[in-house]
Amino acid sequence: MRIEVACVAAGREELASLDVAPGTTVADAVAQSGILARVPLHRETIGYAIFGHHVAPSAVLADGDRVEITRPLACDPKLARRRRATRQA
Repeated sequence: MRIEVACVAAGREELASLDVAPGTTVADAVAQSGILARVPLHRETIGYAIFGHHVAPSAVLADGDRVEITRPLACDPKLARRRRATRQA
């Protein structure tokens, strides 16, 4: 199966295309990609998504999947919107 693993952090974008065996999990694919060794992220705070949909590290991949390594939000989007609305008023 052919999959991609992607990560964006601190102005860097990493993308790895991999050939993996059927039954490979998200965590397995991320480990095989080696991206976490090159991108400085706190492993305790990262999450995973497949095409933008949050998944567990134990999720099994399908051919053509794009695994995204996600990081926590810099700020709460609702709070940011309230601040912008207050400034405009």
